[in-house]
Amino acid sequence: MKRYHVTTFGCQMNAHDSERIKGLLEELGLGEAPSQDQADVIVLNTCTIREKPDTRFAAHMGNAAKQKRERPGTVVAVGGCYAEAQRERLFALYPDVDVAFGPGTISHLGAWLGAGGEGVARGAFGTGEERAFAAGLPAHRERRFQAWVQVSMGCNSVCSYCIVPAVRGRETSRRPGEVIAEVERLATEGVREVTLLGQNVNSYGRDVGSSFAELLHAVDGVAGIERIRFTSPHPKDFRRDVIAAMAECAAVCEHAHLPLQSGSSRVLKAMRRTYSRERYLRLVAELRASIPDLALTTDIIVGFPGETENDFRETLEVAEEVGFDGAFTFVYSPRAGTEAAAMPNQVSDEVKRDRIERLVAVVQRVAAERNAGRVGSVEEVLVEGPSRTEPELLRGRTRRNTTVNFSGDAAPGELVSVSIASATSTTLAGAQLALAAA
Repeated sequence: MKRYHVTTFGCQMNAHDSERIKGLLEELGLGEAPSQDQADVIVLNTCTIREKPDTRFAAHMGNAAKQKRERPGTVVAVGGCYAEAQRERLFALYPDVDVAFGPGTISHLGAWLGAGGEGVARGAFGTGEERAFAAGLPAHRERRFQAWVQVSMGCNSVCSYCIVPAVRGRETSRRPGEVIAEVERLATEGVREVTLLGQNVNSYGRDVGSSFAELLHAVDGVAGIERIRFTSPHPKDFRRDVIAAMAECAAVCEHAHLPLQSGSSRVLKAMRRTYSRERYLRLVAELRASIPDLALTTDIIVGFPGETENDFRETLEVAEEVGFDGAFTFVYSPRAGTEAAAMPNQVSDEVKRDRIERLVAVVQRVAAERNAGRVGSVEEVLVEGPSRTEPELLRGRTRRNTTVNFSGDAAPGELVSVSIASATSTTLAGAQLALAAA
């Protein structure tokens, strides 16, 4: 049997797409290899939103090219956002690539590779007009009790720094009946937690006569689904009906990932984020008033063109005022083809490094304080498996999406009650109580 290996870069949508790629390859008769150097078919599912994933891809591609020289039968497929962004010159840049596909053309991969990886259609690349949801493809899920569910693809926002709309296209929603049918099928397969995915997930449904709030209520009604998460929302589309649905639906978890990007209204305007610092803080207040135990995480960019020291201090102030439970922090990285890449007053690398270090220090301190407040509580934890750092312990996540390492005796997929004894900025630790959570 020939074997494949998929390397995934970037966001949760890419993680979902990689599960579909794996399922498709297994349907072709390939088995999964534990590492790239043991694979006959190498798939690199790329990201291009920042410079770092591009650099990592180039390193993996170099290894794949070396492997192909040593084993000429090796097939290399490149997918995802970088492939779409470089569609006109990808094969010239990387002549060892056999086939390539964008985020919306995964379904073509099987035909291009041929049964068992034979008969490869070298040089094939789907077009943006052929976009289709990957939801109909077979899936190789990482965990039997958790699943990604794509509800939309593409994005209609015009953030000045972001290349996603160019590579993933205009926003298109799946019909609600298709989404619910998938969730119902997943529930019969033993899935207990679903994460609804979209580039701007809470603007879902406008093109199909529905809304994200209606979808949350419908998914909440599916028997067997005990936890519902969603990512990533945009603050401008976080309407009151969505907040109400989060408060009313028992399965919707008490967690929202709410990208801030900057705490400066001036910088937010330059970013074309369409909300101000004040509007963002009002939204946070509305969310916490409706969902008192809500955990908030965020994305923040430092060093956006023209960002002054005062702008950056405003970002630190918002991070303190909101009290985020966690944050993904990024140094601004120019992307060719975006408005921000051509803006004047680009911030120096030295200043960016200084600011990211100061931001991370604040984020970690605030998160540590918030996690410390959970010590002494009892948390419902969905068991995921052994701890990555201490194999004698178990690992799982709370409804608020905090990782917990704990002593106990439970199988992956079980919901258990854990008494929290200690905390860090990123994790909780404790011991399982005698009775499993209902």
